[in-house]
Amino acid sequence: MISVVGHTTTDHLFTVPELIAKNHSTFITAHEIFYGGGAANIAAGIAVLGGASELVTAVGGDFAGSEYDHWLTKLGVLRRFIVKPEMHSSTCYLFNDGTDDQITYFEWGASAALSDAEAPVLDRVHLAPSEPDFCVRVAEKASWVSFDPGQDLVRFSRDQICEILKRTDLLFVNRHEAERICAIGGFSREALIAMVPRVIITMSGDGSLLYQDGEEVHVPAVPVTLADPTGAGDAFRAGFLTAEMRGYDPVTALEIGTTTASFVVEKAGCQTNLADWDRMAVRYREHFGDLAPVSLP
Repeated sequence: MISVVGHTTTDHLFTVPELIAKNHSTFITAHEIFYGGGAANIAAGIAVLGGASELVTAVGGDFAGSEYDHWLTKLGVLRRFIVKPEMHSSTCYLFNDGTDDQITYFEWGASAALSDAEAPVLDRVHLAPSEPDFCVRVAEKASWVSFDPGQDLVRFSRDQICEILKRTDLLFVNRHEAERICAIGGFSREALIAMVPRVIITMSGDGSLLYQDGEEVHVPAVPVTLADPTGAGDAFRAGFLTAEMRGYDPVTALEIGTTTASFVVEKAGCQTNLADWDRMAVRYREHFGDLAPVSLP
């Protein structure tokens, strides 16, 4: 099982004609509400793929008994919740223009409670975007750490980034986050790749790169009709982590992550079009060949 640390969020997705500069205005052509939060998206994605996941998160008094609560129960996601009855759960406002570009505004809500929460002792943990101090404390106690700072990277100090990277076994970033993490840490991209055993850099429609043992491997994206890019990275992480838990090698896991992500972008909402393992395997074969079963040692 893998424990996923971070946000459980309600996403408000707005479609606009263009992403505008400050002091300008535009109009909204569509407004939809979906289940979201990086950690919850990944935990849900793992569960739908047939893996075992635990969600470590903070929610407000509005979460228990909600439709989102029932959805996670239906998927079989295990819970390790910090509940703040006096607060509301986090909310994300995403604006996109129908391309790969978007702007996100995030209201922390109950997620702020993680700042002084006691860090649990976890075996295998994926640190999705979350409160930096909590991430550091979780990483210090975990046996194996996957780190994905995402949109919360701007909240991390140099010391916090360096402390987590010292304990990170697998780093997920997109190309923009790779540049930002290097700027915060004060090191080069080459130094970043050298300090973490495995680094995965996603590049949207250009696919992804895996750096391991001094080698670089590129896996192309699976071409599909794009409806909404939101949640593609979370689905990618869910696919990769599930594949590794099943015993697949890193390159095959990268291909599985890429395939899993391709489903999510076909519909609006991070958890609307999650693929189960059989559905993923059909599309995998179309683009990468047969997916041989593996046995864990």
